[in-house]
Amino acid sequence: MKNAPQAPKTNTHAERFIRSVHAECTDRLLIHNEQHTRRVLAEYAEHHNSARPHRALQLRAPADNPNVIPFPAQHVQRHNLLRGLIHEYSDTS
Repeated sequence: MKNAPQAPKTNTHAERFIRSVHAECTDRLLIHNEQHTRRVLAEYAEHHNSARPHRALQLRAPADNPNVIPFPAQHVQRHNLLRGLIHEYSDTS
């Protein structure tokens, strides 16, 4: 597959996302059908784009406010995604 001359790194970003999906999600689940695949991938994409820490963002999630310095929280609450395959944590203070 050829890349557009205006965006030579496009393939790199897609391959990195696919590798993350395989390692963190689909390799650990038994997929039943296309509908199940779409639901799992949609939930993982939401997690990846909003809550998962990214190295390029100094291990902050894309939805984090860059002007806020995170302090240790008094109470941490865990949210399960994909029936407990992925865990997200948030402070409740």
